[in-house]
Amino acid sequence: MKKIALFLGIAVMLFNCSPDKPKTQEEYPENNEVQSEPVPAANLMDPGKGIGSVKSVTLNTPLEQDRVKRGNAIYEMKCSACHKLNTDRLVGPGWNGITKRRRPEWIMNMVTNVDVMLDKDAEAQKLLELCLTRMPNQNVSIGDARDVLEFMRQNDGEK
Repeated sequence: MKKIALFLGIAVMLFNCSPDKPKTQEEYPENNEVQSEPVPAANLMDPGKGIGSVKSVTLNTPLEQDRVKRGNAIYEMKCSACHKLNTDRLVGPGWNGITKRRRPEWIMNMVTNVDVMLDKDAEAQKLLELCLTRMPNQNVSIGDARDVLEFMRQNDGEK
């Protein structure tokens, strides 16, 4: 029993740590294009942007390759067990084309505020009905979600 607990403890630590990524939003100098100040609950819902603190995302062209690299690492560590990069559904829906179907704010709110999104956002609830499994809260920071979004953009063919 102690070996199992030790293994789980180590697995959780490894799962939550990834190389070459900022640990907090304050350490994230490029994060200035994501506005995520706390807002009153009455103002948190926008049908296209989802529910959460991400209100505005500025996308840059060309893609920011450092973000793509970090987003890929986060995908491999936290997302690939449930999401494929094509249109095939694994546990959750495939990611191909997601940045063409959803606004960047919705994607980031889904990643960072998954429990509320699944409970209150109509589009997230449709995905839950389709997949029949709740997406787990991976405790992804705003900065990490922005990196994942950049990786998703590359996956969808943006340059």
